[in-house]
Amino acid sequence: MNESTLNIRPATPDDVPTILTFIRELAVYEREPNAVVATEADLLRDGWGQAPRFTALIAEYDSVAAGFALYFTTYSTWRGHHGIWLEDLYVTPALRSHGIGKALLARVAAIAVEQGCPRMEWSVLNWNEPSIAVYRHVGAVIMSEWSIMRLTDEPLKALAASD
Repeated sequence: MNESTLNIRPATPDDVPTILTFIRELAVYEREPNAVVATEADLLRDGWGQAPRFTALIAEYDSVAAGFALYFTTYSTWRGHHGIWLEDLYVTPALRSHGIGKALLARVAAIAVEQGCPRMEWSVLNWNEPSIAVYRHVGAVIMSEWSIMRLTDEPLKALAASD
């Protein structure tokens, strides 16, 4: 009997093309297929440059890249401590339902605990019921009283210029 194997490892610069492919697949899944403007050069600069802005993990299922998690450090003034923001968690459609997403989530949680972080946070689209069910199952709480605010592009520049 052939047992499937799951390996979760730190991403390397060699994984950047795969990560960008997964980011584009995630954008399609999240109904924003044309939203990705990131390039391989952007990911290399911000993940492995002089001042890394994020860390990423790659999940391999039977030695095939199956998904990724990308996260970075945050800071809670209320807790007086750093935490982890999970920006993206993605498993390619053909390999879902094998526990890969939950394993990636658990690995990021383990990293948070190892680093002494009292919390880990992420966002999820309101309609993404399969993911919400997994997150609730592991004990995550939806912060329904909070809304994410976003300022981009021209409005961001206009506000900056008003200073």
